[in-house]
Amino acid sequence: MDKGNCSSVSEFILVGLSDLPELSIFLFLIFLLIYGVTVMGNLGMITVIQASSQLHTPMYFFLSHLSFVDFCYSTTIVPKMLANILDKEKAISFLGCIVQFYLFCTCVVTEVILLAVMAYDRFVAICYPLLYMVIMSQKLCIGLVSASYICGTACSLIHMCLALEIQSYRSNVINHFFCDVPPLLSLACSDVSMNELLLFIVATFNEIITILIILTSYLFILITILRMHSAEGRRKAFSTCTSHLTAITVFHGTILFIYCRPSSDYSLEIDKVAAVFYTVVIPMLNPLIYSLRNKDVKTALMKMVGYKISF
Repeated sequence: MDKGNCSSVSEFILVGLSDLPELSIFLFLIFLLIYGVTVMGNLGMITVIQASSQLHTPMYFFLSHLSFVDFCYSTTIVPKMLANILDKEKAISFLGCIVQFYLFCTCVVTEVILLAVMAYDRFVAICYPLLYMVIMSQKLCIGLVSASYICGTACSLIHMCLALEIQSYRSNVINHFFCDVPPLLSLACSDVSMNELLLFIVATFNEIITILIILTSYLFILITILRMHSAEGRRKAFSTCTSHLTAITVFHGTILFIYCRPSSDYSLEIDKVAAVFYTVVIPMLNPLIYSLRNKDVKTALMKMVGYKISF
């Protein structure tokens, strides 16, 4: 590392996904379409849940917060990404960069914990159906959601405070389409081994704890389902879990790939492609997964649409 080229920076340049100008319009239209579907899907899911009394249950309470988090972290990334696709300078201020990765990190950690909370909710619903509303009380639901946001905020503050201690960078060009932690640390002139260690520890700890909760919950769910005598009962129980399992598999797969491996194994080009998937695509897919595979949501949506048309 050449210390002579190190300096403080007031702004960063985000390289983006491609440096080919001929692809800019195509990429802009594709990601604009995805973002539009993301906004309508997640805000639509929240609206349907809030407006439909039959969806005022713990499961849909957690789902509405999942949709809110998906909307927030997509909005944290995509609008600036779209602007930079058309902007030749592709600049983001130092403060803007720090705020972006802080908000992004908060949303990602919150979503990781929310998915574990939703697995526990499905465990109670299927294994203790008669006690479901007693166990999953409003107070407990609010407490679990609040804990998810608090943990997300706390983890992000750790990374943000350590990043703010970096005094100089050997370049202000970030080989990414948003301000993520690994590419930012790769530009630092000072020793960032503590940043990298904490990133690995915090991400791995969150993944291990939440995956253990998810696996344990679904192990008991599977045992309970296999003990059911009714084929129809088994089918309904499986159907309530498939949407959640699909969302978990897609989301955790990319998180494990990007953050839960040693920094020496990072490949920014590969990580950019993976990051597109969980920052842009997954927030769009989640409301589609839960709406298309959920009879209650589809029924509530049809009632709302039918009411507005008749009105």
